[in-house]
Amino acid sequence: MATPLTPDALVRALRGEGVRMREHGNWRTHNRNHKGAWGPVHGVMLHHTAGTDSLALCRKGMPALPGPLCIGLITKDGTLHLVGYGRTNHAGNGSTAVLDAVRRSKVPPSRPGPDAVDGNARFYGFEIENLGNGRDQFPTAQLDTVERLSAALCRAHGWSGASVIGHKEWTRRKIDPTFSMPVMRGRVARRLGSEPPGDDATTYEPFPGAAFFTIGRRSPLCTAVGRRLVKEGCGRYEIGPGPVWTEADRASYAVWQHKLGYRGGDADGIPGRSSWDRLRVPRS
Repeated sequence: MATPLTPDALVRALRGEGVRMREHGNWRTHNRNHKGAWGPVHGVMLHHTAGTDSLALCRKGMPALPGPLCIGLITKDGTLHLVGYGRTNHAGNGSTAVLDAVRRSKVPPSRPGPDAVDGNARFYGFEIENLGNGRDQFPTAQLDTVERLSAALCRAHGWSGASVIGHKEWTRRKIDPTFSMPVMRGRVARRLGSEPPGDDATTYEPFPGAAFFTIGRRSPLCTAVGRRLVKEGCGRYEIGPGPVWTEADRASYAVWQHKLGYRGGDADGIPGRSSWDRLRVPRS
């Protein structure tokens, strides 16, 4: 369960994973939020378009199903087209059992239960350009972008590959996408097992847990965190950083959280797994 990323944080996460993208019009504010809250979010849901002129359809929708129909469309060439952000008409109602599995980072049940919960409020939704007839192929570049964008969101929220599901796994009413979701989840999981593209072979400190960061905690790790915050332009130290976790460390980490797009209680200066993983504190 997580607060949705801000649009800026989404773009940073996607770029960090090497996703090639195009932004269309007012995508950052184009949504269906007037129909209900978006979030907390629990995962990523994948779809295929089953038609042509996919970009216009995803942006505008149709009379019976107003747009946007997704956050982004992945075209055959592997480009992610950002068309909306927030609550979108992509999922509809689906299985409570599937949502519970995603919340627990478990593989969804082989057959979803009754349509009882609104997926539009709980998932990031992406459409993949494909006729869905079993003959139309998903090019390598297209599947690579699906993998990367899914991993980008999972990495940003500290989720596992199990947080990525297909529409066909959400409800018995759908068959999309027609590729194997277990295979795609495996690809995402393998990508999450490594650092994003461009990083060297440096190993990083594992997340010690939020409870570690209490005022007065003494550890060489506190110094290492502070140095990384300073390097990221987030340091708010008059003296230091040093081996004791202080209010200056907390304030500096809150600046880092704001830089990642977190707000309110999610930017309280207490490290969480997602922001920690993106800080990449070198192992000493």
